[in-house]
Amino acid sequence: MDTSLYARNKLLTLIKEEKLDAILITEPCDLRYFTGFTGGEGIAVAAGSTLHMYTDSRYTTQVAEQSPEWEFFEVTSDRPYAARIAEFFREAGVRTVGFEDAFMTVQTYEALTKAAPGISFAPESMNLLKCREVKTSEELEAMATAEEIGSAAYEYIITVMKPGMTEKEVAAELEHFMRKSGADGTSFETIVGSGSRSAMPHGTATDKKLAKGDLVVMDFGCMYQGYCSDMTRTVVMGEAADWQNEIRNVVLEAQETAIAALKPGMVCHDADKIARDIIVKAGYGDYFGHSLGHGVGLYIHEEPRLSKIDDTILAPGMAVTVEPGIYLPGKGGVRIEDLIAITEDGHRNLTTASKGFSLL
Repeated sequence: MDTSLYARNKLLTLIKEEKLDAILITEPCDLRYFTGFTGGEGIAVAAGSTLHMYTDSRYTTQVAEQSPEWEFFEVTSDRPYAARIAEFFREAGVRTVGFEDAFMTVQTYEALTKAAPGISFAPESMNLLKCREVKTSEELEAMATAEEIGSAAYEYIITVMKPGMTEKEVAAELEHFMRKSGADGTSFETIVGSGSRSAMPHGTATDKKLAKGDLVVMDFGCMYQGYCSDMTRTVVMGEAADWQNEIRNVVLEAQETAIAALKPGMVCHDADKIARDIIVKAGYGDYFGHSLGHGVGLYIHEEPRLSKIDDTILAPGMAVTVEPGIYLPGKGGVRIEDLIAITEDGHRNLTTASKGFSLL
């Protein structure tokens, strides 16, 4: 998928808006987004119309094929990244440089500041992430395909889950199905929590065996053409107890009400409030500790966030999860999550998996 021209224009605009002479890209997902390069190891330097890619000889052909607009410079043990980039800064008169403060290692930063004294480094991680908030139609379709694979995996797993299976076996079945269905890999470590462990929002799979009456939370996703999917479903192994039905119905109402309200122009914290108010009114506000959702793209967690503190205004092309939950320590929890794309006139739910509860 070639979104590099669209992304590169965003990058050059950011350089102008932030009054920078240049910007460094080091994080693998940002390298892929802004340059097209999927090798994951290198540093891209953009300075006006000058586009440089610094990496080693393993990637010479790959850079030429994936990033033809970026001039390749080979780094070696004798001429490492910092030396080569500092040389360019001196030749081009670069004085102010943006960098990914959330991702660049201290070692790389110190090497650059030592090799290029007098350069002012400006933190730009959040601005670079903001560049990726609005997806192209091609990006959204890759995510939709990934989510379709995940939805199909869910419809499969509920036909084979049974008491006695371990959480790890459930996770393995989900991952194997997604791989067989065309996924490039998982977008994060698969979460399977059963019984009292379902009250752990990020409880990864263990050797615990599913038992009759258990709540089972499954949060999983896959990657397709570099883009992530994300979904969560909760089931009960057998007939649900009254308390299980109660918290599931509250979570489902909160989720569906929030999804129905999503549209361009909505402020992110308002979406969180819609779902949170329903859970609070039902008496479970203390058991919903995380935000309502997050952006998804090349990362599993991107901007914007459907949280109490995010005042981002939703725009067409953004993709966010909606995943309220109630978690009762020592008893169990329920979370339901869909992946939503914001459209010109509302939203599109990319998650097609069913939301049945009791596996009888």
